[in-house]
Amino acid sequence: MSGTNGFKDKLTDGLYGLGWTTVKKLPEPVAAGLGRKIADIAWKRRGKSVLRLEANLARVVPDATPERLAELSRAGMRSYMRYWMESFRLPAWSSERVESGVDIKDVHHLKDGLASGRGVIVALPHLANWDLAGVWVTRSLGVPFTTVAERLKPETLFDRFVAYRESLGMEVLPHTGGAAFGTLARRLRAGGLICLVADRDLSASGTEVTFFGETARMPGGPAMLAQQTGAVLLPATLWYDDTPVMKGRIHAPVDVPESGTRAEKTSVMTQALADAFATGITDHPEDWHMLQRLWLADLEERQS
Repeated sequence: MSGTNGFKDKLTDGLYGLGWTTVKKLPEPVAAGLGRKIADIAWKRRGKSVLRLEANLARVVPDATPERLAELSRAGMRSYMRYWMESFRLPAWSSERVESGVDIKDVHHLKDGLASGRGVIVALPHLANWDLAGVWVTRSLGVPFTTVAERLKPETLFDRFVAYRESLGMEVLPHTGGAAFGTLARRLRAGGLICLVADRDLSASGTEVTFFGETARMPGGPAMLAQQTGAVLLPATLWYDDTPVMKGRIHAPVDVPESGTRAEKTSVMTQALADAFATGITDHPEDWHMLQRLWLADLEERQS
């Protein structure tokens, strides 16, 4: 079995390596067309990821007919592959291409937070292309930031992702133990910026929230960091439309409650993040790249 897994890991790493070396050399319309073709093939095969995406979308759009869900999942796979095609090509994008490819509304919330010197935490869900948003922050705003990456298998693939994101101007910390939390807190106390994808908990100790009417678990880290360091906590949402320009919004700050225990404050603040995420996902469900189980009911079903 280990030999089979080793071959699979090498194959996975090789395919991603091929994407980063080959796709970025393609003309942009060709890469976009290739992404749509790959997405449509995957969607037609009705594999586990597509079925999970549809199950998640069924909670987001509860009144959708089976036909509507199928349309949304197909659009969702196309959006997901647009993310990958853009990401493979990002290292070759000029600053002008990045500037013209992103339009973020209410960015004053971010600029005001940074100007305050308190440090800023931007928390966002798996919507559209968070890597592109990060590059826009580093190049258009000229602000470096720190993020956390989930450890991937094989290890060589994780190393590729870290090197890729660092080449785009990000400091990347591995999501292991509590070491990352301490580093993030130091960055914030120095007035820095951290960006965290925060709609799916990677541990068993996440904070429970109500999300589209059911219980899910999301990371409490953003809220705890804001409490501990005094940093500004900003939700953000992203989306695609019919143009080559990715859109986004920086939402109003999530304040630390004046009363309550640390755990109670974390619960209130994480729920506020979940509510902000839900507004963006409701408006653009096809751009939510959640191809894994999220709600507790689904996780318990898998374990039973």
